[in-house]
Amino acid sequence: MKLAKKDKKKINVKEFLNKKAFHDYHIEDIFEVGIVLKGSEVKAIRAGRMNFKESFVRIIKNEVFILNMNISHLETTHVSYRPEEGRERKLLMHRKQINKLFEKVSKDGYTIVATKMYFNDKNTFKVNIGIAKGKKDY
Repeated sequence: MKLAKKDKKKINVKEFLNKKAFHDYHIEDIFEVGIVLKGSEVKAIRAGRMNFKESFVRIIKNEVFILNMNISHLETTHVSYRPEEGRERKLLMHRKQINKLFEKVSKDGYTIVATKMYFNDKNTFKVNIGIAKGKKDY
């Protein structure tokens, strides 16, 4: 007697956690946002060629950008189509969320940091950003 095999979808959830952000800051609010990436960058992230420990988020002209995030190239990427590794990448948020973020960040001592990056169940790349206040070094 054979047991029927169930079709199971393999969910390849790759998560990148920024432990340094939790060590250096008190995280108060967390937002889940999308990010604008090129095709070769998505493949490089799936291969694990990303570093965002030193990255930070800025609001420039009512748009949110993540700066200093490094996504290195794959060997299979065509030479003529290689976006800059450390370019600024736009984050996708609603206008009300951006205004709320700007109000909190304009207070003294607050900043925005990327805390976690992952692929969700729909295979879209998401970023968790948090409003953070720096810890004091004694």
